[in-house]
Amino acid sequence: MIVSKQLDWRHIVFDTWRSLLYFFTLSLGVYVLHHEFDLRHLTVPFEAVALLSTALAIFLGFKNNSAYDRWWEARKIWGLLVNYSRAWGREVLTLSQNDHEPPSEELVKWQHRLIYRHIAFVHALRVFLRQRYSYNQIGKQWIEASNNYDDIRPFLSAAEAEEVLSKKNPPNALLLNQGQELKDAYQRGWLSDYRFVQLSETLTEFNNHQGMSERIKNTPFPRAYSYYSRVFVNLHGTLVPFAFVESLGVFNIPLAMLINFIFLSLDQIGERAEDPFENRPEDTPLSAISNTIEGNLKEMINDKNLPEKLQPIRGVVL
Repeated sequence: MIVSKQLDWRHIVFDTWRSLLYFFTLSLGVYVLHHEFDLRHLTVPFEAVALLSTALAIFLGFKNNSAYDRWWEARKIWGLLVNYSRAWGREVLTLSQNDHEPPSEELVKWQHRLIYRHIAFVHALRVFLRQRYSYNQIGKQWIEASNNYDDIRPFLSAAEAEEVLSKKNPPNALLLNQGQELKDAYQRGWLSDYRFVQLSETLTEFNNHQGMSERIKNTPFPRAYSYYSRVFVNLHGTLVPFAFVESLGVFNIPLAMLINFIFLSLDQIGERAEDPFENRPEDTPLSAISNTIEGNLKEMINDKNLPEKLQPIRGVVL
């Protein structure tokens, strides 16, 4: 997520330089043909381009609003995950004990195990949502790219980490293990009926957060919006130099570049916001949120090995 008030010009150039190079070459060519070779018929009525500009601005505005809704929904889901993670730590520590006796050493280990496993779940979900796929030319199929789940290993036993990572959906496997731990605690008398239900309901909320995140990840933004917005922006940008070349001459070149840059930027804003889990500068800051949850839960159990807060790098927090 970009937190700096000033955008890094390298981000802007990286996204638009190819199109800007095309529009610059086109504007220069139109000027040369019109004024040096006297091809005066190479013009387009200004009114037609102005009408197209208005329609394109409305279309891009609608697209960007829809893309922002996806980004903001992702941020709300992970904001709820922070809240319920804190609730999970509190409930594990306060509900799973006898009100008249101090918790036994075995119970304390059980409480810490559930809290550490939840930290592992948050990190696993972050990696799971950011996974990418590549096309295998030999096997002619899409395969999952390698993902680094090493962040979850410090919070699990070696056996459980290997067992969880053998699954296709590691976060879901961790939630299943949490449910089994709750069942065992209930059978041992560490949890009453009501407290068992309360903790199970909180665990279900984590299933909901994962499911809602996967829905955004696995449901692409309607391709028609992306495809036609790109076509319309390029068509509009191609016509702009022909509308101003007669009246502005050589100044048509910088003006056409400015107008086209504005529409290119609007198109790119929507393109970059529609998929919030791709680990790009504009995306939901899953690493920072995971770091916050880890620190909060460790503090609850007096673990002194707190993670350092992630600092922005060039105005970006991932």
